[in-house]
Order: sequence, then C-alpha cells, then structure tokens
Amino acid sequence: MKNNIAERRAWRQWTQADLAAALGVSRQTVISIEREKFDPSLPLAFLIAKTFECAIEDIFTAD
Repeated sequence: MKNNIAERRAWRQWTQADLAAALGVSRQTVISIEREKFDPSLPLAFLIAKTFECAIEDIFTAD
C-alpha cells in the first residue's frame, strides 16, 4: 500500500521519532510503514490519519 507519510511528516518538521512517539509505536515501525514494507493495522491507520488531521484515503492508496 502506498502512502505519503514521509512528505506529511517533513511538512510538519517532525522526525520519525516524533511521529513514533505521537503514535505510541517504535521508530522502526514508522520507518517500515514509510518505506512501504509494512502495512499498519486498521486502528493504527486511523490513528495516523487523526494525527495528521485528515482522512485515511488522503494518506494511503492502493498499489
């Protein structure tokens, strides 16, 4: 699943560690999601969208 988390994170000037802390996950999890090596669970995807104040569809798209 494609995503634009890295771009949104950079726009807010957050590090991967900042985002990980906001989500309650490890930095490695953020890295894996950004690199599209790991698809987040549905609850985590909703939390990511809430953190960026947008809809899930604005962040994640099908391959």
